[in-house]
Amino acid sequence: MKTFLLIHGAWHSGRVWDRVVPRLTQAGHRALAPSLTGHGDKEHLLGPDVGLDTHIADVADILTGEDLTDVILVGHSYAGMIVSAVAGRFPERISGLVYVDAMVPADGESVLDVMPFTRELIDAAPSWRIPPMGTFGVTDPADVEWLRPMLSDESARCFRQPARFDEAALADIPQTHVHCVGDTPEGVARRPVPPSARVWELRSGHDCMVTVPGELTELLLKAG
Repeated sequence: MKTFLLIHGAWHSGRVWDRVVPRLTQAGHRALAPSLTGHGDKEHLLGPDVGLDTHIADVADILTGEDLTDVILVGHSYAGMIVSAVAGRFPERISGLVYVDAMVPADGESVLDVMPFTRELIDAAPSWRIPPMGTFGVTDPADVEWLRPMLSDESARCFRQPARFDEAALADIPQTHVHCVGDTPEGVARRPVPPSARVWELRSGHDCMVTVPGELTELLLKAG
């Protein structure tokens, strides 16, 4: 049995994995999908001081607080920043790292470095709160209706803070990159992945856990 720790991206909550968690469970694994500070059941905690470091601490606290080992750590979108930092700090607890259409930082880089277009989002926002940018490739009306209540504002500090981690430790962890190829927003460019990493394509919009949860689950099980 593996433990899958599923980390949602910016503006989302842990509920976005609700169509994937039961599938992983039915396959005999444990699956955890927490909401990060400022989202879901923690939305009331959102403030200008919430940043990338806050979310890294959220995930690190789960790893250490529950003494998790042999973890498949999965990060979607912005959470690529988070899982990179967590895995680089706790490599002994991570048996696999999965980037789901996710940002891939180097040590010391912020979201602004990885995805420069996010500067426009910060500049356009009336305050430190950055509102959600559309429905992330989800187009079916029923799916959009299900997704919208999960979406909430993000703190600009999440995009400004750098990710700090041991790159050598991260390089020793098996990596899988799932690229959603159904709809790539303008201004989004993929980073090169390590030669040793597996790369799989999934025909879907960005929020593949909403639109093709079965296909994504199959890839996660292969990665595990």
